[in-house]
Amino acid sequence: MSTLALTKALMSIFVPIGVTGAVIALVCALVAVIALARGAAGLAGGAIGVWIVGTLLSLSASFANQWLPVLVALLGLSIALVAGAMIRLAVRTASASRAAAPAVPAAPAVEAPVVPAARPAGSRTPTVRAEKLRVAS
Repeated sequence: MSTLALTKALMSIFVPIGVTGAVIALVCALVAVIALARGAAGLAGGAIGVWIVGTLLSLSASFANQWLPVLVALLGLSIALVAGAMIRLAVRTASASRAAAPAVPAAPAVEAPVVPAARPAGSRTPTVRAEKLRVAS
């Protein structure tokens, strides 16, 4: 078996593995964008950990001088990190401005002045008695 035949046989195996690794890396980059935008650091870390595995798999396509899967995987995470941070910043800014916006004040209620009722001279102020209640147990 010649070296060229062996190289072609290995290329037929390694290129699909590299493309599959790039697809795995892109899916993990998408999960990382969503996790970063939501502020879930644990999920983002897990997605980036699996992204590393996908990127290493995409390196197998370089055996056949196919560098596109590796470049796609690398660009996928770099774009994901920037986009996730920007989305998170936009969400935080929008929620902060919504919380700081003054509420529309309602019309002020007009209260009538309290005037004590007039009592006839010599009348006594009624007293209130508190009686103990017994509860049957």
